[in-house]
Amino acid sequence: KGAGKMSVSPEDDLELEKTGDDDEELTESDSEEEEDTDDEDEDAEDEDLGALTENQRRLLYIIACYTKPSLADQDKSEWIRRNALIVLIYEAIVGGDPDNRKPPVLEYDYAPSSQLIEGRRVWVNVPHEGNSDVDYLCEEGLVQVLKMASDLHSSITAYQVTDKGQQLVDRLSKIDKGPVNELVYAPGTKNLMMVTWQMDEEVTDGTGGTFHLVDQTAPGGYEYQSSITETEDVSYVSSAYIPLCLRQGGRPTLSNAHRAHESAAGESQVKDVLDEVITLNSVSIIVSEFMPYGANNMVTTNDNLGSQQRVQGGLFTPSVETDKVATKLFIKPGMTKVDILDYSLSNHVNFEAEINEPEEGGIVQIEQFGISLNASGACFYGMQIEAVQDRIRDGISLDQLSRVLVDVQSDSSVVVDTIVTKHQLDLEKLIFRDDEENRTKVKLIVANEIVPHLLAEEYMDKGEYENELRQVIGDTKTAFDISEHDVLIFGEEGLMLVGPNSRHHEPLLCSYLEVMNIDIFTRQFYARLFFEVDFVRSMKGRVFNADSDPDTVPKTRRDMANASVHLTMLEEVLGYMKESLDHVHIPPEPPESTGRQLYTRLDIPRTKEELLVRVRDLEKIMRGAWEEFQILREVTNNARDEITLRLQEQLADRTKHMCELQEANRRGTNALEMMNVSIGGLLAFAFLDRLTGQWSVMGASWATGLSNLIVGAPFVWFFFSLIVWVVIAVVFSVLTRRDSRLAKGTVSLRLKIHQKVTLNNLQEYISGKNLDDEQHRVLDGNHVVKVMWTEPLPEAWGGFPPQVEIEFDHHTAYMLTVSMHYNRQQAKKYLAFNSEELTAQLFEEMHRAKVFLDPKYMPNPQSVDDVGGH
Repeated sequence: KGAGKMSVSPEDDLELEKTGDDDEELTESDSEEEEDTDDEDEDAEDEDLGALTENQRRLLYIIACYTKPSLADQDKSEWIRRNALIVLIYEAIVGGDPDNRKPPVLEYDYAPSSQLIEGRRVWVNVPHEGNSDVDYLCEEGLVQVLKMASDLHSSITAYQVTDKGQQLVDRLSKIDKGPVNELVYAPGTKNLMMVTWQMDEEVTDGTGGTFHLVDQTAPGGYEYQSSITETEDVSYVSSAYIPLCLRQGGRPTLSNAHRAHESAAGESQVKDVLDEVITLNSVSIIVSEFMPYGANNMVTTNDNLGSQQRVQGGLFTPSVETDKVATKLFIKPGMTKVDILDYSLSNHVNFEAEINEPEEGGIVQIEQFGISLNASGACFYGMQIEAVQDRIRDGISLDQLSRVLVDVQSDSSVVVDTIVTKHQLDLEKLIFRDDEENRTKVKLIVANEIVPHLLAEEYMDKGEYENELRQVIGDTKTAFDISEHDVLIFGEEGLMLVGPNSRHHEPLLCSYLEVMNIDIFTRQFYARLFFEVDFVRSMKGRVFNADSDPDTVPKTRRDMANASVHLTMLEEVLGYMKESLDHVHIPPEPPESTGRQLYTRLDIPRTKEELLVRVRDLEKIMRGAWEEFQILREVTNNARDEITLRLQEQLADRTKHMCELQEANRRGTNALEMMNVSIGGLLAFAFLDRLTGQWSVMGASWATGLSNLIVGAPFVWFFFSLIVWVVIAVVFSVLTRRDSRLAKGTVSLRLKIHQKVTLNNLQEYISGKNLDDEQHRVLDGNHVVKVMWTEPLPEAWGGFPPQVEIEFDHHTAYMLTVSMHYNRQQAKKYLAFNSEELTAQLFEEMHRAKVFLDPKYMPNPQSVDDVGGH
């Protein structure tokens, strides 16, 4: 079925051919019935398509181009990620490639919003109306949603067209498909443009990256950069605003209302024509967050601000000076002027902060904050909107307000990070994984009036009103009428209270913001803690495969040091969170009906109780993380010991092999000495032969009888020669074996001493020895001396003099080690010493010379570092 026409299958054609001539022509009544059926099908299809707007039809087609269900069990289904879809919707709004703009494919508004991309927060121009239409397509069963966990402990959302949605896509006309095809396909091809993300690690202000649309089918394919991350600035004038419930004396905040007209003279970077659906009158903004604080950090903050000095406050800059003694400082433009309002040294500080950041393109921004920092960790940044563009005080559209909120959230982080302690910044850097400048904050928007004023449920229309609210408070959750004129609206990123009585409830609202800040921080802490646990587990898996990489254990031990620091810091932050919850003050329930309604809707006591339960749960997870770390430490130590054992075994094998080679070399040396002696005798006889001529015993007259007996008798001289040869061979063999036997039975011991000595007595003792070797090593202030000698009196040592080696520190007068080598085979059989007797004999001799300060010192068996015999 397609475009309202009935398709006929081949089986139906065959069936028609078998019928007779009477059946080949339809009767007039049958023809009319079939035409009626076709008309009904066409009407049903037109009704399905007519239920969707042009934007929704084209959006459905965009999703269909990038998704495909699996057709077999082994096939993988294709989905489009939410971030990629947002980029495509934005490009459909602005017309695609900035160098070759086309007519808009979709008619939506967009507003800047902080999005999580690859673990970092980035400002993105989000088309909230487009997101709303995607939700509508999901509700109608035309698109299905996939939720998937990532290794960064955050969820991934993806979309895929359903079979019902694909049927509608197949019936779309070229009017809908044509503009979309020009957007999603590379020019002149049928290659889909893929959305890619390129992160700039050096930029950390929320603009450190760009989206690109790339034809990935071939290297060097068509590509262009999306402008979705280029947020738009507007001109505005603001004054500092701090709720009275946070003040403790001091002067009131100053107003810039007299400068409101300057905003109208400024430029605007907004490219799109804004559809203003909702406007606010007399708007105040409070952006709040939780920061690990405490009394001591608050004292340092007050010192940094100069709260106790005669001239309080001053100009602050985020620049860091490295030359601490130079005469001049060179500071880039963009400083913040701070004026203290009131403070208590270890509890809180309230001050005004005026941002003096140069703007480009004719933008006029008079930006002044009211900042309240508390030792409990509650941080509030308030601003009264005096004017936005040509709107002075009233008629502020939510589209414009969303652009102002970008500056408020970014600049508030810059201001507070210049005055808090470095340790606090390190803690935040850890929690937010090097993305602390773009940390999430809770927004509160308070206005005296909202236009149009409707019932709360009318703002939750899943249409233009709700999409407009999403631009400033995120995805809307619920809305309540707390009085006839006051409306409370909850969003994912904050809340909005509008009405003439809205400012009467500042204590309740600030208390709610405080617990919500801890809630958001708890979520971030939870993700960061499990990220660290995963890192510890990955190290453990790496250690189990340590044989594949010889650098595994050293690298793991370095990573363990970092993990230990991180876990310690996380434990400290958890303590700050617990203290902050204990100090959260919940105001009493107001007596008037409006206050009671707001108190009920905010439900602060229940939220606080849930947070206490979650913090206790985090404490258990924290203990588990330390247990994981201890297991990793044991596994690493075992791996190190195993590697050390294998090295020792290899060293022992090689040492044994070297000893065998040395023994063979010694035997060869002995044999060579014997050969030298024999050759010396032969040379002597040959020399005599040269003097006397050929001389032999047999030639002497007195040996004639012996000569006749030996030479004359058959085989006598032959056997006599063999006997002489055997005798000489036996003598040589006996001498070789005796030498080999005497070389065995060597006792070697090395003792760790580490005892104080009297240098004069020790030097006098050493001077009485005939030293074989003496070495001096001077390093790091120590003078280590090593001397070696052979004892002169063998009878005092059982018949063999041992070789003694001592090592001592001449600078500290400490005996370090003593080594001895003694051959029991060469000593007298029944007088040979063992290792204990050798130690006792040597140290008794040293005690007689009064070498040690402790006259009774004697090494215990545990001090024997290496005892061996062979």
